[in-house]
Amino acid sequence: MFNRTSGPRLLILLAAALFAGPGRAHAAPPGHVIVIKAARLIDGRGGEPLAPAMVRVEGERITAIGASLAVPSGSEVIDLGAATLLPGFIDLHTHLTGRSDVHWEDALLKTTPAEDALWGAHWAYVTLLAGFTTVRDMGPDWPYTDVALRDAIEGGAVPGPRMLVAGAYVSSTGGAGDAHQYSQYVDVPIVRNLADGPEEITKAVRTNFKHGADFVKILATGAVLSKGIPPGAQQYSDEEIRAAVVEARRWGRDVAAHAHGTAGIKAAIRAGVHTIDHGSGLDDEAVAMLKAQPDTYYVPTLALMDANLDLKESNVFPASEMERMRQIRTMAEAAFRRALAAGLPIGFATDAPVIAHGTNAREFRTRHRLGEAPMASIVSATRINSTIIHLQDRLGTVEVGKLADLVAVPVNPLDDITTTEHVGFVMKGGTVYRKELAR
Repeated sequence: MFNRTSGPRLLILLAAALFAGPGRAHAAPPGHVIVIKAARLIDGRGGEPLAPAMVRVEGERITAIGASLAVPSGSEVIDLGAATLLPGFIDLHTHLTGRSDVHWEDALLKTTPAEDALWGAHWAYVTLLAGFTTVRDMGPDWPYTDVALRDAIEGGAVPGPRMLVAGAYVSSTGGAGDAHQYSQYVDVPIVRNLADGPEEITKAVRTNFKHGADFVKILATGAVLSKGIPPGAQQYSDEEIRAAVVEARRWGRDVAAHAHGTAGIKAAIRAGVHTIDHGSGLDDEAVAMLKAQPDTYYVPTLALMDANLDLKESNVFPASEMERMRQIRTMAEAAFRRALAAGLPIGFATDAPVIAHGTNAREFRTRHRLGEAPMASIVSATRINSTIIHLQDRLGTVEVGKLADLVAVPVNPLDDITTTEHVGFVMKGGTVYRKELAR
């Protein structure tokens, strides 16, 4: 029987054909042992690198780490030479089914769920090859195509990062997530992401979980790339945000709040959301509130402004939205510096495709420009992010017993953080997806 998510799910399964050639990665057979050698290992915990380094992988797990390890007979040895081995990177804010050549407010009239599904399969693979083995996906244009993509990846139909998905973001009428930017006489029946008032928000949260979402994304303020309410304005009341949190907690799930403006950030913190995404207006009082509420994290997205304003990369954003970006940039960068100075744990995120899919690691470069040490950025994208998504027992650091999510870059990123943009080895759960750095 078909339901509203069956079409995208089947289309993603068809996308497997794109990866059916000889280059497609395969999991090692049961009992197979892989030993990886590198000049050094940065394990994600923030300590001094291990140099030289060896990591033994059996199945999907790490079973030994050391400067020198015995190599069991019959093992596959991958020698990465002068490269640096790291945990797989985690991005807490992506839209894998999104395309940079279609503005999200136009998508409902110019694209289809089928396109979202097939492009999502492509961008998932691109993101994985860039070294991001886990992502939190923050809501597609067509609801629940992200659920289908997550399930297809988990089922082995298409290669991609491990995904936690929002299903469909929750927005107020006229707010940041109101994509109905066309005549009021036109309707797109499949899209029902708008909710006003605590009762509608509660129902929206329940609906998302019913259809397979892992968490809820609520838009607490206006957005930069939107024709709706300005990004500095609080679009949901304190009571409305709190309704989302209360219902999500009943399900044992989290709420991520898109929040640019200062008032909306503080309202979201008061309501008990788990992450403040973007956080452009984070002021000293908001920093103090976060320190007093350690289960709420600040998750900025900064490199997208470099990409669009400085590098002037091709995009489909109207001039009015580019102006919003220019206006909010100074505030967003000051917020990040403020969080750094306060010693807050900071999540790592990009908002791809606002920055091109596969270029997620540019976020490291931007954060370094704003004063963050390379090791702190790496820990943010690995250990801290794994804690934020409650997977620290399996991901985020290179430790015995954890899943073998490993990436390698050509040189030491502590000397040159931009080397994170040149990943040449990717392993996810013990399966190798690229190994150009192998000798």
